[in-house]
Amino acid sequence: MQKVEEIYWLRAYGCVAVFLFHWLDHLNQRLDNLATDLARIPLVLGTPVFLFISVFVFALRYGRQVPPGFLGQRVKYVMLPYLVYGFIYSTAQWVHLETSGEPVSFWANAREYFLYAGWHGYFLIIAMQFYVAYWLFTRWRLWRFDPVPWLWVSCVVSMSYWGLAYWLEVTPPGYLLWVAPLGWVYLFFLALVLVRDYPVSPERPWSLSPGWMKTLSSPLWLAVFVGLVVLATFAGWLAFSSKEVWVIPFFVLATLCALRYLKGRRAPAWVRTINRYSFGIYLAHPMFFAIVDALVGVDTLPLVLYAALLVAVGATGSVLLNKVANISTLGAMLFGKRLKI
Repeated sequence: MQKVEEIYWLRAYGCVAVFLFHWLDHLNQRLDNLATDLARIPLVLGTPVFLFISVFVFALRYGRQVPPGFLGQRVKYVMLPYLVYGFIYSTAQWVHLETSGEPVSFWANAREYFLYAGWHGYFLIIAMQFYVAYWLFTRWRLWRFDPVPWLWVSCVVSMSYWGLAYWLEVTPPGYLLWVAPLGWVYLFFLALVLVRDYPVSPERPWSLSPGWMKTLSSPLWLAVFVGLVVLATFAGWLAFSSKEVWVIPFFVLATLCALRYLKGRRAPAWVRTINRYSFGIYLAHPMFFAIVDALVGVDTLPLVLYAALLVAVGATGSVLLNKVANISTLGAMLFGKRLKI
């Protein structure tokens, strides 16, 4: 498969967006105002970017038939890290509750993390569902059907899912509300639509056919939408996460625009480096944020120094852990495989 330069850019963006979103959440202990809300607007696309890429890359690489052992490979390199990091985070939370005078059963706490996906690794459960969906898509030969109508239907379904869930105040345990595929299905069909128009040679530009794709890929539409989101932020109308109704049209417009204008732009070394360690950074950075809090404390340093220390330790620690883990195949399976870029 040819190198997809624009996907390198998107993956790097997604990794940085998730990292900074959690960084801002961590700083909420000391800082939470309009400025941090505005900063979250571009960061809410982090998790959707990773999910979109997972389908786009497989659809481009495998087309109408996945190889034998496709799902088995995904289980090894996706669900094993879910179990390993879930155990690390759940055990750390259990120890924290025990030492802070709020004891809880170890198994009750573990159930929240493993069965209810109550940590940021919920993304892996969604990704695994997408892998199964793509396997079924090829097995049932669903590529025979035009994905464009399904994209519009799926956008309505996902927007309705998040809207109704919050309106009705549906609160299942952990992040079960978040891992349901209805909230993310638009990403699956957006990837299928865009792969269909992906250029087969470097000389061929994005066709973005039919015409609505070329129209919506204009930066003007994205700028207008972002302007409305900023106005809504000033009015205090919005919540900020990747699980919001307004994120869906935002992601569609941003992705169409990005893929149109990133075509032909070679990803520089720093983008490729982020790609290489993106999975490890995604999984491990909150652990290193917690280590900073445990060793230094939340309120002992000036805010700017504390924020900079979180970034430095979170990024460096995650990369080093991933480097060490990938010395062996087993370590890569358990702690997150480094991508070959």
